[in-house]
Amino acid sequence: MYENLVSQSAVNELRSDIKNNLMPSAMLFSGSEATGKLTAALETARILSCHAAPQGKWLCTCPSCLQHKALTCQNLLLLGPRDCALEISAAKKTFLEAAGSKATHLDAARYLFLRSVRKLTLRFNPILWNGEANLNKIAAIMEGLNEALEQLDFPRELVEHKELETLCDELEEKCLKLETEYLYDSIPVNQVRNMEEWAHIKSEEGKKTIIIENADRMQTSVRNALLKILEEPPEDCVFILLSSKRNAIMPTILSRVRTYNFKERNEAAQLDVIKRVFHNQIFEGSINQYMLNFLPVKPAKIESEAKAFYDSVINKTIPDITVMVKNCESFIPRVELKLFLNAITVWLKPLQKTERECEMCAQIIKQLHNCWENITMYNQSPVSALEILYREMRRCVDM
Repeated sequence: MYENLVSQSAVNELRSDIKNNLMPSAMLFSGSEATGKLTAALETARILSCHAAPQGKWLCTCPSCLQHKALTCQNLLLLGPRDCALEISAAKKTFLEAAGSKATHLDAARYLFLRSVRKLTLRFNPILWNGEANLNKIAAIMEGLNEALEQLDFPRELVEHKELETLCDELEEKCLKLETEYLYDSIPVNQVRNMEEWAHIKSEEGKKTIIIENADRMQTSVRNALLKILEEPPEDCVFILLSSKRNAIMPTILSRVRTYNFKERNEAAQLDVIKRVFHNQIFEGSINQYMLNFLPVKPAKIESEAKAFYDSVINKTIPDITVMVKNCESFIPRVELKLFLNAITVWLKPLQKTERECEMCAQIIKQLHNCWENITMYNQSPVSALEILYREMRRCVDM
């Protein structure tokens, strides 16, 4: 039980509650990024649906466990924003290296890549997107993804390595398009309503599990819709909310969930995760740092462009925003935009010495948030969004 979750003490409490039949119908997995919350949530869904005895062993071969391990179970819904691109790239590297060397961990690496892709595609379940304007466009991308996944899935024999590389590259490219163009940065209320309707349909076999990632990123209407279903949860349905910002979740929602705290792993434990999961024996650093290696633009370059943008605001010079955006590969994947904007907030901290400076920095941070939303929620071009950000930051500096 939870054998695939490395160096996380929260699983001890989860194991105890499952064995003693004390699992609540709604829970919150709270902790910083890269602490294994989603892995634990997916494992909890598998364990609660396991038909074997003893319950929930990772090597269990009951039909439910096999479907859950492959992330193809019909009793699982996953929604909420997530940056999936870097994990998919990291898993692809692990899989292709294992396939090329015919390593003993090839099957594990194959599962790793398949699951990394499905952690994204599960969020585009037609049940959730029913009634959405982009459903047909998403369906077309999903069809291509599913066809490619079928060629990689068990028990099919893997193709020759060159063809395998091409197939994985194609999957990676389609996933990036799906995430960048269609994955919302906050949960739409329509998806919660669709989820509620699905949750009330009686399951033919086993428990239904609904996992909501980044549950703190919800508008008021979405929170109220979620609260309604948590107040009267359907029978045989489990809700698992994930968040790295527990304090941002509405108190009335917190009162209806049991919190399991996921502690940040120390450096040695994070290296152990990288070695066990991604089979990289030479990297030194955190899990987040390892993932950033798979960005198309190095983090140092993104920080350099952000510094040039920030300096142009402070020095009242005109930046070449088009070139900046090009140098950052148009901020695809979106993690690059997050790094760019976060770097600016770091340089604001030394300025906060007087009341006026604190107010100025507060206004600038608000504009940084607006820039993020303009690009990720309202599909504004990065060039246009940064031009607006430049003008607004200049206005704040001139206050």
